[in-house]
Amino acid sequence: MDQVLKLKHTLDALFGDNVSKYLPKNIEMTFSRKTGRIKTVTHQGKLLCTLRIDGGLAISTYFAQILLKSKKFKENCLEINQDAAPFVEKGKSVFCKHVTWCGKNIRISSDTPILYKNKVIAVGKAVLSSEMISDFNRGMAIRVRDSLKSRDGEIFS
Repeated sequence: MDQVLKLKHTLDALFGDNVSKYLPKNIEMTFSRKTGRIKTVTHQGKLLCTLRIDGGLAISTYFAQILLKSKKFKENCLEINQDAAPFVEKGKSVFCKHVTWCGKNIRISSDTPILYKNKVIAVGKAVLSSEMISDFNRGMAIRVRDSLKSRDGEIFS
């Protein structure tokens, strides 16, 4: 199977139908020497995503901003208020009381882009589902993995 087609099917399965059409055309992939699987996907030297062993994707903030053009992808996102934005940009976790809007496709341990004023400021792993996040006023909602200011020229995945 073509590796780009495999990546497109994975994107559509995880984030919604036709999200993969926003994947940039000229992408570079690195493969594992042992298994031959895709390890990372880059575009013009910037990391788009890393494929996990369990079949999931660890997307970067750059790639999440590209995919945000899709309305289906926005249902996988979370919007936070002004009080939490500076902390989340630095890599701190998101708590339920700071969430202003929550997409309906957020599931436990899914990759979740965090938005502030329709810009992706971080990407993290959901600790709670979308229903739980909107119901609760306490507790952690998203554990941030990658944010705008957390990297100092390094690529974290």
